[in-house]
Amino acid sequence: MSSTKQVIVIGAGIIGASIAWHLTGAGAKVTVISESGAGGVATPNSFAWINASWGNPKVYFRLRSRAMAEWKRLANELSGLPLNWCGGLCWDLPADRLEAYAAEHSSWGYGIERVDAKRAAQIEPNLVVPPEFAVYVAEEGVAEPVATAKALLADAGRHGARVIASTVSALVQTNGSITGVDTSHGLIAADEVVIAAGVGSPDIALTAGIKLPIETPPGLIVHSRPYKKLLNGLVHAERLHMRQTAEGRIIAGSDFAGGDPGENPEATARDLFAVAKAALRGADGLELDFHTIGYRPNPIDGFPIIGRAEGMDGVYIAVMHSGITLAPAVGLFATREILDGERDPLLAPYGLARFAQ
Repeated sequence: MSSTKQVIVIGAGIIGASIAWHLTGAGAKVTVISESGAGGVATPNSFAWINASWGNPKVYFRLRSRAMAEWKRLANELSGLPLNWCGGLCWDLPADRLEAYAAEHSSWGYGIERVDAKRAAQIEPNLVVPPEFAVYVAEEGVAEPVATAKALLADAGRHGARVIASTVSALVQTNGSITGVDTSHGLIAADEVVIAAGVGSPDIALTAGIKLPIETPPGLIVHSRPYKKLLNGLVHAERLHMRQTAEGRIIAGSDFAGGDPGENPEATARDLFAVAKAALRGADGLELDFHTIGYRPNPIDGFPIIGRAEGMDGVYIAVMHSGITLAPAVGLFATREILDGERDPLLAPYGLARFAQ
């Protein structure tokens, strides 16, 4: 790989951090620019579930499965990442759909175990009402999102990457190519610019006439004060998704992506927390600390946008909702494409050009 290419990465969330880390390790000279600092905007509000679970076609399952494997590779290369393969217990689907999911994904090689109430209680002993039928995937996990992004950026910094707290006002064009960015600290030149700024990506791309079809739905997640261990892994119950963080906080949403905050987010958060607390034995002393409302960068067809923009050299786009799951694979694949021009076949469906068809 090239040892001299200068690359700007806009965004310091989990995707930007992974791309910056992989690029730096491959010899590129990397500058990370972020207005919000390490961790980004969407990343701190993430449920942080690493999975290749239900609701996706096989082609996307293959990318997500590869990303799960890349998390293990990344953890071997950068020790100390707050990564936990804690397993996921799910019954947030009607029984027929849950069985169909289990059958389909089992045929694809996903390690799904069908469980009854007795087995569910063994997996999560503190559930007040264990499900009569659920599925369990032991290989699913979590990466504490902000700590992981900070660890990647810190290690990239130790190997020469720069991290600048600044606002990007525009992409700089020269003879039809992007040659840098205009920031609140002035112009910064580069051979390539990576847009990995989450919900801020469309406005940045539009300064060069690039349209990113992205929706930004809000998602409310409640966070308890740190507490004794109540959950072993991820729990996906009907309209209640929960896990316990490394510092002991129970975090929960009506969906893993967070639920609708409604007209009164404070009341929504209190009600949701009450449901989560009632679902757990031993939670009498559990207290709500705060809630977050994250805005997820969702391409309108639900799948990632990863790759160069056609008709404009010098700019690479990496915007998606499933950032936690996909981060290590996107970092690896983007680095190979940016530095060597090698596009991984798993990225074939996810170029921006698909929206022009």
